[in-house]
Formats: sequence, C-alpha cells, structure tokens
Amino acid sequence: MTLATPLAAVFGCAGPVLQPDEAAFFRASNPLGFILFARNCDNPEQIRRLTADLRAAVGRVEAPVLMDHEGGRVQRLPPPQWRKIPPAAIFGRLAQNDIELAEAAVTLNARLMALELADLGVDVDCVPCLDVQDPAGHQVIGDRAFSSDPDVVARLGRAQAEGLRQGGVLPVIKHMPGHGRAQVDSHLEMPVVAASREQLSKQDFRPFTALSDLPLGMTAHLLYPALDPDHPATMSKIIIAEVIRGQMGFDGLLFTDDLSMQALGGDLGQRAAGALAAGCDVALHCNGRGDEMRAVAAVCHGLSAKAQSRWQRALDWRRPAQPARYDDLLARLNDLLATL
Repeated sequence: MTLATPLAAVFGCAGPVLQPDEAAFFRASNPLGFILFARNCDNPEQIRRLTADLRAAVGRVEAPVLMDHEGGRVQRLPPPQWRKIPPAAIFGRLAQNDIELAEAAVTLNARLMALELADLGVDVDCVPCLDVQDPAGHQVIGDRAFSSDPDVVARLGRAQAEGLRQGGVLPVIKHMPGHGRAQVDSHLEMPVVAASREQLSKQDFRPFTALSDLPLGMTAHLLYPALDPDHPATMSKIIIAEVIRGQMGFDGLLFTDDLSMQALGGDLGQRAAGALAAGCDVALHCNGRGDEMRAVAAVCHGLSAKAQSRWQRALDWRRPAQPARYDDLLARLNDLLATL
C-alpha cells in the first residue's frame, strides 16, 4: 500500500528507461523523489520521458528529480549533446583578479545549468559544493571546490545558488560540515579529518554558515574525531545537532550523501536507519540496485512533520524561472571567461 506521506528517501533507477518492476516498487514505497546519473541519460527526449515516468510512478507531479550537475569531472549530461561545463575552480581563478566578475560568471553559468536541467524535467541540482579546497586533500574534491579561501567559496556559492533560483531550480549545499580536508575518496573508504574544531570553524564551516539560509543541504561521509570520534557526519547526532543545526544555523531539509558509498559500514538498511536516527531528513540512495533500495525503504519512515515543513519552505523559496535565451547567456559567460 502506498504511503500517504512520501517516504524519507530519494532513489535512483538502473537505466535510461523505467522498468515495470522499478515503477511498481516506487508506486508502493512512494519516495520523496529521484536522482539521475549518466547511466540514465542518453538524449533529451529520453530523459524527459524518464522524469515524467518517475513522477507518474508515485503520482506526484511535484516529486523532485535531482542531478549532480556540477561541471568539470562531475557532469551527468555529457558533450557533445550538452555543453562542456567548467569546473568550479575556474571561477575561483577568475575571482583572484575580480570577485564581482567571478560572481557574475558563476550566476550566468548557473542560469545555463538551470535551463539545461529544467528542459529535461530535473528541478534540483546538487550544487553548490561549499567545500574549501585543501591542496593536501584528496582530489575527489579538488577542482570541484571554488577556492581555498572560505569567503570566496561563500560568495561564489551564493552566486551559483542565485543563478539556479533564477532558472527555477533548487540548489543543495554540500558536503556538510566540509569535505575539502579528506585524504581519501569517501566513495571507497572512510576519510578521517584530523583538524581541531577551532580549525574547522575558522575554515571549513564558514561557507556553510554564510549560506545556512538556503533550503537544502547534504551531509558528508567523513569522520571528524574532534567533533564526534565514533560516527561520521551522516551518522552523527552530535554533528548534525550541534554543528550543522546549531553552530552553522542550517534549518533546511538535510539529505544524506549517497548511502551506497563505501565510506559507511553496515548494510544499506543499517546505514539508512542510522542516518535518519542521527537527524538527517532524507536518505539518498543512488545506484539503482533494487535489493539495496528495498532494504533502505524497509527502514525508512514517512517524511516527518518537520521535514515536510522544510521541504515546503524549499518549494516556497524557489522562484518561477525567469525568461532567458540560452545562446545570449552562453555568449555573455564566454566573454567573461575569456578574461582569464
């Protein structure tokens, strides 16, 4: 029986076409929404059909469809069908000479990203990446971060969020409370961040604090012994309550990062249950494996009243897309980037 309240989960699907068994599972479990990856993206018409089919499966036209549409190494819509998007660090380089010019370029780029996504039925983009770049950190973040200066990260992250908002697409700030210091790839193993709370507060936390008014956020699968020696952020009541909700002041809807990443221990059900118990609002599972999704769904509850309120605030925060010509925006962006 389908839950009246959406399940506190976002799921992927296996390929470019929604299969009957997937549709039946989504109909029964009623997840809040969905997320797409490169495996789901062949061409524009196919993606439009897929996003429509996903929403039809849960019977909610407002069900969000997410994508990691960052640019650089993280681009789910590949060239040549779609443009090659610059990585965030390109805009950080521009900011070294002219921060206001860089903000304008980031906003234009985000307007283009919103047009690209909205055309396909995707209405949530998992950016800005507010991690502060650390030259000693693993390149899993690297040029996905705007800068090693937290104030530049905050300003360019704000510009990116605003550009998406102008295009009618919701942003997601990530990875809270900061992924830049990670020494290993959290897709493969658990990073341990040795910095003190004072160091983290002075550097890593600042962009998230500056953008804490934004409506959606995502946790990091990192262990911060100075904050909680026993649990990574996604599973930590201490970090979510005292740092993300407390010190940073974030009261938006909080997604986990992908629960199928190997940084986390336990089976998928244990991971989802632990994350929700720690204070995450929504469990995110991305790889489209049916057995894993069923395990997640089995332990998830419907969105809590507070999470429903946070999601409604996100919908209220989003504006209708402002009219814009794609070619005009692209020409203006290229003019700005030519100053590099």
